[in-house]
Amino acid sequence: MPRGSSSKRERQYEHIKESAQDRGESAERAKEIAARTVNKERARSGESKTASRSSTQDMASGRRGGQRSGRGSEGPTYDQLYQEARRRNIHGRSDMNKQQLRQALDKG
Repeated sequence: MPRGSSSKRERQYEHIKESAQDRGESAERAKEIAARTVNKERARSGESKTASRSSTQDMASGRRGGQRSGRGSEGPTYDQLYQEARRRNIHGRSDMNKQQLRQALDKG
């Protein structure tokens, strides 16, 4: 966490990191997801010195997470499908696109 972070943001970071690990993300990827999410929230609320336009004007992280969690109309993300294919040891998964991964998972 950046120096001067509030305890709220530190709790938020830990919660997001643990949730990502529970979903099967690696420790490094979970840290990245948590850091990016918390940094975006800090920028949106004016807690950071600098902020990109996409951080302040884009959709809120919490809303986006709900849309991309596999419950939306598009279903799971490519990364989620790939991780499931990896877990099931589906051959050739690294050369597959999202639709092919979905089909391979439906078969097996």
